[in-house]
Amino acid sequence: LSAPWKGVAIATWRRWAMNTGNRRSTSARSFVLSTLRRASYFFLLVGVAAASYAGYIVADAEVYQAVELCKFSHLAPLAEPHLLTIGEVVGQIEIPSLALKAVIVHGDSPELLRRGVGHLPETPMPGEWGNVVLAGHRDTFFRPLRHIHSGDFITLRTFSGETFQYQVESTRVVSPTNIEVLKPSNRRELTLVTCFPFDYIGPAPNRFI
Repeated sequence: LSAPWKGVAIATWRRWAMNTGNRRSTSARSFVLSTLRRASYFFLLVGVAAASYAGYIVADAEVYQAVELCKFSHLAPLAEPHLLTIGEVVGQIEIPSLALKAVIVHGDSPELLRRGVGHLPETPMPGEWGNVVLAGHRDTFFRPLRHIHSGDFITLRTFSGETFQYQVESTRVVSPTNIEVLKPSNRRELTLVTCFPFDYIGPAPNRFI
């Protein structure tokens, strides 16, 4: 090309290159913004779903407790003892000093512990000779146990109309593999088990006894 046309060609190519670069930059920016927008919508939906599920869990447990406590207070004592099935209501636990009152269910599955305090099936029933073991979640029914002290009284009431009172002798923290706390006893004992630390985020590493 002659010198003038060469200058025009170079200028035109530069403008084309700049326009192409601008279009690519704009396209990349739009793609990033679109991706971020989709991601924000996704995480918003996940957050709403998680909050809704958590609300349902709390509401379900509260409704279950209210209904069962009401039924418990109005039922006539059972004339004869019967063999409890998993999921059946055993009675009620109350610790006045902690303002703790909850229904006890027979069993310790995650579903049952979500709704109430669980009675470990392999341990004696309340009032029987031996070590009665009850388990509860540290962030729901057994959360007040973080303020329990030696000398506090614990009352268990059963559907048979019997009331049993225990007094706290000691508290301790053990590993999840320590099954000594479940060992049988030759006297009437009560053991309460929950996860520890109480404010730990995620699966707690220890157990509070």
